[in-house]
Amino acid sequence: MRLSALAAGLGLALGAGTALAQGAAGFGIELVDQGGEEVSAALRILLALTVLSLIPAILVAMTAFTRIIIVLSMLRHALGMQETPPNMVLIGLALFLTLFTMLPVVNQVNERAFTPYLGGTLPLRDAAEQAVGPLRDFMVRQTREQDLALMVELSKAAPPATIEDIRLVQLVPAFMLSELRSAFQIGFVVFLPFLLIDLVISSVLMSMGMLMVPPIVISLPIKVLMFVLVDGWTLIVKSLIGSFA
Repeated sequence: MRLSALAAGLGLALGAGTALAQGAAGFGIELVDQGGEEVSAALRILLALTVLSLIPAILVAMTAFTRIIIVLSMLRHALGMQETPPNMVLIGLALFLTLFTMLPVVNQVNERAFTPYLGGTLPLRDAAEQAVGPLRDFMVRQTREQDLALMVELSKAAPPATIEDIRLVQLVPAFMLSELRSAFQIGFVVFLPFLLIDLVISSVLMSMGMLMVPPIVISLPIKVLMFVLVDGWTLIVKSLIGSFA
């Protein structure tokens, strides 16, 4: 139920209903009024297919997924293991961490837009507007003012006076830039202890005259042992989730 609410809620958050309603006239699909604004069966199917096709883009561009998966990937490189853990494991972990991080937003979207829309008490256009609010608030909290100002400048638009005036076409790329910056900052901190171990091992091997022994052969098991002893996965997960507070 949570996953379905996430998928549908984030789809509504893009304002897909508004865009589809505007494009419906070109296909001869009309909205009919039966005690409230309802959508024809054909448009409902079109909306569902559109939401399904946009879920990967929404997940990457408008949620915590980007920061989490970049940090996990940098951790793998810092350990010196290019294929361990496998991509499938990292993506699965990143998806569930994203769900935990976005759970308050998902609950708000579910209560304000998804459930009323399924119950027939809220039209599609209003549901899309209600769904945008929590997601917009989340992205604004994680977006730096400099990145948002850059996107507004590039779009040649007037500076927004309120949060509601920020257009998604400006907010989404600014949010992604901020997420990339935050991910690289966290990744740099993660890299430092492993880099120190590599430097120490290289210096020891050089002082012993063992120039033909690759440092990675010695440093890799030491880095894995250190990471396990300090309960590294727990620390990384707690730091990632805490960075969105």
